[in-house]
Order: sequence, then structure tokens, then C-alpha cells
Amino acid sequence: MSDGIKKFGSFSGVFTPSILTILGVIMYLRLGWVTGVAGLAGVIAIIVLAHIISVTTGLSISSIATDKKIEAGGIYYILSRSLGLPMGGSIGITLFIGTALSISLYIVGFSDNFLSLAAVQSIFGITETGLFHVRITGSIVLLILVVIALVSTDAAIKTQFIILGAISLSLISIVVGIMIFTPETDTTEVISSAPFEEFSFVEVFAIFFPAVTGFTAGVAMSGDLRNPQKDIPLGTLAAIVVGFIVYIGLALLFYFFIDTEILINDYNFLVTVSWVPFLVIAGIWGATLSSALGGILGGPRIIQAVAQDKIVPKILGVGYGKNNEPRNALLFTFILAELGVLIGDLNIIAGVVSMFYLTAYGFINISFALEKWASTDFRPSFRIPIWVGVLGFLATFFVMIQLDVISMLGAMIILVLIYYLIRKKQLSLAMGDVWQSVWASVIRKMLTKLDQKSLDERNWRANILLFSGGKISRPHLIEFAKYLVGQHGMISNFDLILNKSSKVLFPKHKQAIPEDEMSGDEGIFSRRQECSNIYNGMKSIAATYGFSGVEPNTVLLGWARKTDDPVGFARLLKYLSELDLNIVLLDYDRLRGFGTFRQIDIWWRGGSNNGNLVLSLIKFIRLSYEWRNVTVRLMIINNDKSKEDKIVIDSQNVLDNMRMKAQIRIISNEDKLPVNQVIKNESSTADLIFLGLADVQEGKEMEFIERADYLYKDLGTVVLVRASSFFKELHIGV
Repeated sequence: MSDGIKKFGSFSGVFTPSILTILGVIMYLRLGWVTGVAGLAGVIAIIVLAHIISVTTGLSISSIATDKKIEAGGIYYILSRSLGLPMGGSIGITLFIGTALSISLYIVGFSDNFLSLAAVQSIFGITETGLFHVRITGSIVLLILVVIALVSTDAAIKTQFIILGAISLSLISIVVGIMIFTPETDTTEVISSAPFEEFSFVEVFAIFFPAVTGFTAGVAMSGDLRNPQKDIPLGTLAAIVVGFIVYIGLALLFYFFIDTEILINDYNFLVTVSWVPFLVIAGIWGATLSSALGGILGGPRIIQAVAQDKIVPKILGVGYGKNNEPRNALLFTFILAELGVLIGDLNIIAGVVSMFYLTAYGFINISFALEKWASTDFRPSFRIPIWVGVLGFLATFFVMIQLDVISMLGAMIILVLIYYLIRKKQLSLAMGDVWQSVWASVIRKMLTKLDQKSLDERNWRANILLFSGGKISRPHLIEFAKYLVGQHGMISNFDLILNKSSKVLFPKHKQAIPEDEMSGDEGIFSRRQECSNIYNGMKSIAATYGFSGVEPNTVLLGWARKTDDPVGFARLLKYLSELDLNIVLLDYDRLRGFGTFRQIDIWWRGGSNNGNLVLSLIKFIRLSYEWRNVTVRLMIINNDKSKEDKIVIDSQNVLDNMRMKAQIRIISNEDKLPVNQVIKNESSTADLIFLGLADVQEGKEMEFIERADYLYKDLGTVVLVRASSFFKELHIGV
């Protein structure tokens, strides 16, 4: 390249680090044991199940890699650009920790094997190996590997070629030694032994599974590849296929040529049966060291990419030289890996490492599935069906649950905590993520379902069309609307601006009201529009806004006590009634407000369907924090004493059917006092009063307004309601 930057291809940059991690210590020291314990059918089932995860995840990675430009960061980059920075960042950090600790895992494994050799013990005068020797040996080995990676990535890649050669020669030595120099085993005797006699399928699978967790090692090198969109699919899938063939081939070889007792009881039998034992030892060392080196190369690049997105301190994102080497991140990785080496116990870190990797694999698969299902911008050249990602996601979390529920929960808790911390930073990407497409697709499906089903009173909720006039001038309207919908309904809030000169004051894309001007609560959707006549604007919006499934069913606005056009306001109410919408008018007392939120009085004549609507609204109001301790009183004026008992019985039946608690109060108006005087006398302590709204007669609009102003003045905060035909009429005392 003209700039002199060293880039790698699919073989050197992806296949080599991946296959070296796949063909690791499990293959050398545990595959024979798995074969002996599980039997032929069992070992094949274990290998196939493990590769379902690796194949589906590899296919998902390949598809995503051929859609987007993959830069430094590997899996983190893929997930953060698909699922967003909070989720991608949380997974990236946990994956980095898992990668750093896996370095410790491989090095401690190497140290155990190295110190167990008689020649090594003789040279260093070790009579009995202990934790101290493992820590010293592991620290020295870690330092050497870090220096190799620090000198240059190119040198580390070339070192991996040598190790790959050693592993290949060891496999040749094993195959030749078993097939030529080992007599064939009596398979009848092997088959007669019971598989999983001492260990369950899950226990054996847990020991084998780390063998297939290395196929993403090459993806972490994405920033150092010549063509990531081509190199990642080719190198990753090739490593998975080669690994699968090697594991199946060796399992068959072990089963048919090696005695079961040897397989179960001798972890190092390959050294004995191989053609050249030294090559097997070299392969074991090469496998552990190459896996550690793969983590040392990939881990720093993950955390460097995370730092460059401003999620972690930017010092970890600094690159050096023409290849942008992550030296600061490498030193940080060294510190974490050294802590793991000092622990020195494989069992402590192995479960956590596996869980972190499995979590990442699960989210890679679900990331692909979401992109495939919802994203309009997902156009990969490597196409696979969506069920591949879904299957990989389900298989991954099924395995996690089966392996270790506690470790899985621990990994999830850490993920959620990191997600929360990143979310608080309010970081976002200029390119966006898949979630907007996901929510749009979900909404489309749900709206279709809603449109196909008719609503009944039991499931009714208020979808409010609110004309608030803005949060600053009338915040109480927005507050009251929130009481009416709770966590269930929706509020479409329109702030109408009178504009008699300009045709378009707010273009379509500028009609959304910024969150800082509104409450920012869930379920409130705000728009600002201009209109030449406020009431005509309300009519137009009420008649056209919404669509099947989520149409507004209730209009909420303030009682226009000081309007310049009372006739226009009355005609608006008549029009809304003709549209068959529920009408809720709030006559807000600015001095008393909502009082102490302790008492609501419902004034009911005993007929019409307004009572049904009011009781439905009260049900949601009571769910709000402010009104949680409210006392509801059902107030009924009765001029016929003989009907009092029946009114009480009918009222109680209505409340029972609605499963509501309320006090029933019958007011006898023998003195024939004006209704507003009776209400004022009885509801002087009420914080909120519900009243029915009379019909507006054609040609008598001004009379309607004057009468209403007289009836409802000085009562406190009043809510006037008129129900649509959706609600059934209730007749009390008839």
C-alpha cells in the first residue's frame, strides 16, 4: 500500500489466529477423555451441538461483515454499530475482560504442563510444583508474549505461522502413530461400556465447549485486514470447518483405535501413542501459547475501539506508529492478564471466561437477526436466512443455562451495570443503530393486530388528543393528561400557534417539540403546528389525526372561559361530539389547583353514558402516585325519597361491576336549590369535581357558553365530560 501500513489477508489475519485458538488444549488433553466418557454417539453429539453455536455465529458475523464497513474493534465494532453504543459497549467491555482473562487461562494451562515434565523439574531442581511456580512461570511467559506483540503485530503474526506448523506436525504425528503403530481396538467391547456412566452429558459438554470458543479471534483483527468484508467471512468459516473436521476425525480415530480405559484415565496418552512424542509436546505448547498470543493481539484492539467511541478513558484509544498499534491498551491488557496469572487457578476464571464469550456470541446472532428482520439498510453480499441467527441465539443461551446458571446471571448483571453507566453518558452514533428499525417493525406488527380486534370496555384506555397550548402556559393540562393515561394510554399533544400571515410556520420535520420543552415522559408525543384559526385547526386535527388501531378516542382541552370566540368554541364542542369522540374539558382553578389530591367527587344524574366514562378515567387516575390515596365519592341528587334505596343498590352494582371502591352519597334537594349551589355546598372540600357536559344546540351556542360559565364558576377545579357512543348508558334508580 502507498502509505506503508501493513495489512493482513484472510489466511494470516483471520484463519490463523482463529484455528490456533480452536485447536487448543482441549483437543490435546481432553478430547480423548470426552470420547471415552461419552462414547461414539455422545462425542459426535457434543461436537455437533458446540458447532451449531460456532457455525451460526460465524455465519452471522460473515453476513454483517459483508454489509457494513468493519473497522478496528472486531465483535465490539459489529455490535455497537448494530445494537447501539450502550449495548455494544457493555458487551465489548465484558468481552475484553473475558479475552484478557482467557490469556491467563492459556498461560496457566501451559505452565501446568511445562512444569509437569520430568526434564523441566530436573533442570530447575523442582521436587513438587506448586502455585508459586505456576505464577512465576506464567508471569515470565506472559511478559515474553507481550514483548512480541509490543515489538510489532507483524512479528506476532509470523510467530503464529511457526506455531501453526508445530500443531500441524503434531496432528500428523498423532494420526500416523495411532493408525500405524497402535493395534485396532475391539469396538464391540467399547460399545458395550455405558456412556456417561460417571459424568452427565452437560458436565462433559462443559469441559469440551471451550474448544470452539476461539473462532472469533480473527475478527478482533478487523482493523488490520486488507479487506474485512471478504477476509472475515472466508477466514472465520474456514477455521470453523477445519476445526470441525479435525475434532470429528480425531474423535473417530480415538474411539476405534484407543482403549476406553486409556482414554478416560490418561490425559497425556497422545504423547505415548504418537509417532514422534516431541511433536505432540510442541503442539500442546504451541496451542496454549498461540491462543494466549491471539488474545494479546485481539484484546487491546477491542478496548482501543471502545475508547475511541469515548466509552472508556481515551488514553486506551491512543495508537502508535503507521499501524496505529494499541500499546496503551496492550499494557492494560497485560495488567488484567497478570492478575489472572497471579490467581493461578483455572477453575476460578474458566467459567466466567466462557460466559463472557457465550454472551457475545448470543448477541452477535441476535444482532444479525434484528438487522435481517427490521433494518431497511441491511444489504449484505453474504446472505443467509434469519433463522440462522435465531437458532444461534437460542442455542447459546440454552447452553449458558445448562453450563452454569450462577455464572450466567453474574455475567448478565455485569452487562446490565455497564450498559446503565454507558447509557447515562447519552452517547450515540451518527450512523444510528438497528433499534429504530426494530421498533418500527414491532409497531407495524402490533398495529396490524390491534386493527384486527375490536375493543371492549374492559380493555379500554384513553388515547388522548390534547390541545395544551404549550407546557409553559398551561402545564396543568399536560399533568392532568398524564393522570388519565397512566402507564397504559397515549397522549398526542398539539401546541397550536395562531398564524394569519405565513402559510407554513413550521415545516413538517420541525413540528416535533424538543424534549427539553416538554416533559419527556413515555407515551407523550408532541407536535407544534400553525393555523389561521385555532378552533378550525382543532377540528381538522381531530377529524384526520391517527389511524386504525391507535386512533385518539378522547379530546382533552381547557375550558375556554376567557376565549375571544365563545361561539367558535361551542361549535368546536358540537363538532367533536358529532365525531363521536369522548370530550374532557378541564376548568382549572389556578388558586386551588388539584388541592391535596385527597378527594374526587363525581356528580351523576343517574342516566346517560357519562358515568361509565368517568369511572373508567378514575380507574387510571388512581394509579398515579399523586392520587394513590384519593377518596372517590359518587354524588347523586335525588328529588324522590322513595327511590333512594334503589339508587343506592343500583350505584353499588355499577361500582361492583367496575371493581371500584367509592362512597355513595345521595343528596336530597327538597328546597329546590340551583344545581351549582348544591354542588358548591357539598363539594367544597373536593380537590377534583367531575360533571357531565350538556349538548350544544344549533343556534344557541352563546346561551350554552353563558349558562356553563355560570354553573361551573367558583366550584374549584372541575372536569366536564361527554362520553362517546362506545360507552354503554347506565341508568340508576329507574
